[in-house]
Amino acid sequence: MSGSKEDPAASFKSALTDTMRAISRDEELVVEFGAETPRLEPHKARLPQVDHDLSEEVAEITRGISDAFALRLAQHDQSIHSRLLPEGRNAQAVFEAVEQARCESIGARAMPGMARNLEAMLDDRYEKQGVANLRDREEAPLEEAVSLIVRERLTGKAPPQNSGMLVDLWRPWVEEKAGEILNDLENRIEDQTAFARLTRDIIAALDMADELGEASDENDADGTAEEPETGDLDAEAEGEAQDAESESSADAEQSEGDAQDGEQDATDMESDDVFDDMDSDDAPDGSEPWRPQTPFSNMPVEPLYKVFTTAFDEVISAEDLCDPEELARLREYLDKQLSSMQGIVARLANRLQRRLLAKQNRSWDFDLEEGVLDAARLSRVVTDPMHPLSFKMERDTDFRDTVVSLLLDNSGSMRGRPITVAATCADILARTLERCGVKVEILGFTTRAWKGGQAREQWLAAGKPDAPGRLNDLRHIVYKSADSPWRRARRNLGLMMREGLLKENIDGEALLWAHNRLLARHEQRRILMVISDGAPVDDSTLSVNTGNYLDQHLRQIINEIENRSPVELIAIGIGHDVTRHYRRAVTIVDAEELGGAMTDKLAELFEETAGPPAGARAGKGRSRRARQAG
Repeated sequence: MSGSKEDPAASFKSALTDTMRAISRDEELVVEFGAETPRLEPHKARLPQVDHDLSEEVAEITRGISDAFALRLAQHDQSIHSRLLPEGRNAQAVFEAVEQARCESIGARAMPGMARNLEAMLDDRYEKQGVANLRDREEAPLEEAVSLIVRERLTGKAPPQNSGMLVDLWRPWVEEKAGEILNDLENRIEDQTAFARLTRDIIAALDMADELGEASDENDADGTAEEPETGDLDAEAEGEAQDAESESSADAEQSEGDAQDGEQDATDMESDDVFDDMDSDDAPDGSEPWRPQTPFSNMPVEPLYKVFTTAFDEVISAEDLCDPEELARLREYLDKQLSSMQGIVARLANRLQRRLLAKQNRSWDFDLEEGVLDAARLSRVVTDPMHPLSFKMERDTDFRDTVVSLLLDNSGSMRGRPITVAATCADILARTLERCGVKVEILGFTTRAWKGGQAREQWLAAGKPDAPGRLNDLRHIVYKSADSPWRRARRNLGLMMREGLLKENIDGEALLWAHNRLLARHEQRRILMVISDGAPVDDSTLSVNTGNYLDQHLRQIINEIENRSPVELIAIGIGHDVTRHYRRAVTIVDAEELGGAMTDKLAELFEETAGPPAGARAGKGRSRRARQAG
């Protein structure tokens, strides 16, 4: 055999591809390798990059990922899955995780080598997610715990070492609620339809019956829908799989050393990404209305967000970042840059001011028997002493005490015209709202350094531990506090013109910071407007975590605020579609459209008569979840 003369990585890839095709019974399966997050699609799978110095440990994890994908293809019928998939997001997460546990358990029961691969893959995933450090059940993802308990029932093996704490936190509650149903799963492992119905029963027992919806029984009236053959893998596939697996193991032993960091990053995956349904239309849209919270209703489907260290983060006032003379010079430069545009934005601001003042105009009721004496009608008493005195009383207006927070993206991609326009618009809008009795604060967010700063240096000194989470030094800037008058804060906005200020952007934590500042305010109505030109980007963090790590955290924070907080959230994207993240959002193509978009969105808010949105009606009691989401 010429395998010994070949590149060990190439031999390993070839053996892995043959193994997947044998297990999945799909001879046309295309298997690719790369640094992107591993994914499964119809007739196509992407696995982590395989390098020349592949270690046995990493090879075992990679085989576990490939086995999980192949078993999904072999043992899963998407049409059955779609018919019985629940409607609610939390229920869907449990349903998906349990179905994947079923598919993997079939393989683990059939072949001990595959069982070892799958356990290594799971242990690595939970280590990277940091679930061993969990101490509170509300922080632990329920769907992961249920899938591990189900896996334990089906295979008879204890959960992976790094998932022990996750299971321990949820096991008593899950066993109490659904223990009897869990006992029936093993007898239905080969029947996807029957297994899925039992899973729905488990979901109902876990107080999520309201998320199930109606199961579609089309083509399944007698409960015997046609399914792919399941059970033990057929002898031919089993033999091919074992041979290919043995070959890949032998190839891996030829290499020495540990895998490179980039490969480790590629295997850091979440359950939703790794076991992605073949039909993306089944994915929840995350926009379901608020419902009363259950013990798990705040569970994020996304992996846990971590921060390696906060020791070097800072919240700083603009005037503390440079001396007064430089601030004055930068402000003068800002005014010159947009001297032609100030008139346009000012006219838009005046229009907003007229709308707001119209809502605050005083109105009176006259000819009352009590109230404030109406001096204008005293002449009637003089001409006719028998005429009673006339009183008046001011009517209450529906214009609530309001504070607006403008959160500006101070990332490097905003450099040039976008940041100049954003600074000027924020300046004029703050002045306008202040005239109308609406308090405004202006905040900015960036990082203290490119490529990680002191946080990354500390991580390197610690030996580069896996999955460190956010790995950069945050810089949150207060340009104008809500209680500071505009005239005192005006020159602070010139700081955005300073060379070297704009760096990376970690939106999720910035949004949470601005939101929590608003929660501490006493005003009846609190509005947060985010202005950004792109998704979160921090090279240091993304180089050691999954590629969508920051984006997923941002989505989690947005969901918490929009559904559980009294703060009203608006977003404006400059050349970037923010409507896919925010429920109330607008995207503009040119930075010079920003002034009109800002005034229009605020005018819409102030003219609403239907009262606060669902998130605000949910009350202050639920805002605690948003404060803790980070």
